[in-house]
This record gives sequence, structure tokens and C-alpha cells, in this order.
Amino acid sequence: MTAANTAHNRDLTGRVALVTGASRGIGKAIAAELLSRGAKVAITARKPEALAEAARDLLAGAPDGAEVLDLPGNAGDADSRRDAVDRTVQQLGSLDILVNNTGINPVYGSLMDADLDGVKKIFDTNVVATLGFVQEAYRGWMGQHGGAVVNLASVAGLRSTGVIAAYGASKAALIRLTEELAWQLGPTIRVNAVAPGVVKTKFAEALVAAGEDKAAAVYPMQRLGTPEDVASLVGFLVSDSSSWITGETIRVDGGLLATGGL
Repeated sequence: MTAANTAHNRDLTGRVALVTGASRGIGKAIAAELLSRGAKVAITARKPEALAEAARDLLAGAPDGAEVLDLPGNAGDADSRRDAVDRTVQQLGSLDILVNNTGINPVYGSLMDADLDGVKKIFDTNVVATLGFVQEAYRGWMGQHGGAVVNLASVAGLRSTGVIAAYGASKAALIRLTEELAWQLGPTIRVNAVAPGVVKTKFAEALVAAGEDKAAAVYPMQRLGTPEDVASLVGFLVSDSSSWITGETIRVDGGLLATGGL
């Protein structure tokens, strides 16, 4: 393949992406990656002020002519999901890429002590809301025009942790959901997932409370992940470079699961 063909396959010019949970961390980095590849990007999150600030930051670092649409809303609310998809299509012209990044984890420790309302909230946000966004994207654009979906899973969905068990169970369900959607929506819509290890974000602060060096010591790469590590993989998965990849969950974990531990 020539360099020109490689660049073409990477290019997202003319495509529109919706990234959920994009006011900070991994979601914001994914939005920046897609913008750098030429896509127009809509971003969602619950807090309007933080989302508007993220949109300004993204535009400041984006190529000339880039477009960012900030759409405040709760991923767990059906009306918010529908509004985000409708406004993306209406204002940016299409919806070719959906990145389901929103995730929560209010429950730590033994499942025997877990608050079941908290567990329900985890599954509703991490799994049910993700399916809801895919349904809206399908109805609003992708069902007729095709597209690419990436779901943010976790290595905790691939191996037991004992610490974030309810979260891990929800991500395991998300991995199975990804496979089922890939089978049902092919060939015009590709659906994949990425499974990060610990990434240096506010979301992961509780997991590195004992210190970053100690947390990173178990990784063959001897460092924790960055949001950009995840974002570059997502950029690949929604591009034409991955046109024969669907139903996969790809680890971006610095080799953590290769050690047999977690």
C-alpha cells in the first residue's frame, strides 16, 4: 500500500462523529483525535459548563475549519440520547461515527456488600444507555447510510478484579453487546470495543491512590496509559484502515493481561 493510500484510509474528512462523555479524559482525547483526522465532532456530557470548555479547548487545538458541537445531556436519559443524535444530524449533516465513552463506577469492593441500586445504575449507564445510543444512531442515520461504532469497555470486563467487580461485570456485558451488535448490524455498520487498562484520568484516581509508580510496576510497559493511547486506537477503528474489523474487543493495556494478572 502506498503512503497516499495509507493517508486516505486514515482520513475522516466529510464524516461526522458523536462522542459521549467527552468533557474530559478519554472522551475528550478521542474527540481531538477524530478532529485531527478531519471529522466534524459532536460531544456530550452531563455538565454544560465543562462541556462548553472542552469544546473551546478542542477547537483551539484542531485544524482550521474544524467543527465541534457541544450537546449537554445525561446519557442515561432516553430523551437526551435522542436529542443528541437528532441535533448532530441536523447541525453537522450526518452521523457516521458513534463512540460510546460514558461510564460510571460508584460501587467498589465485595459484591456481597454492594448496594444494588448502585449496581443497577452502573448497568443502566454502562450497558443500557450504550445500546440506547446505538438504537438512536441506527434510526437517525446509520440504518440507511452505515457507519462505525466503538464502545469503551475495560480490562476489568475481561478478568476479575475483586475491587471493581460490578463495573467489571457491566463491561463484560458491554463486550458481549458489542459482538451481538456487530453480527446484527453488519455489513454496513461495524461495531468494535476497546478495553483499556488503568489510564491517567480523574476517573481512575481511586485505582492509583497508592501512587502511580506502584500502579505502573505491574505493567510490562512500566507506565500507565494516557487518554491519547486509547484515542489513537479508536481513530484507527473508525477509519477505513479497519474496514474488515468488527465484533472485536481490542486491549490497550500496556501488556497487563499478558502477565496473567490484573
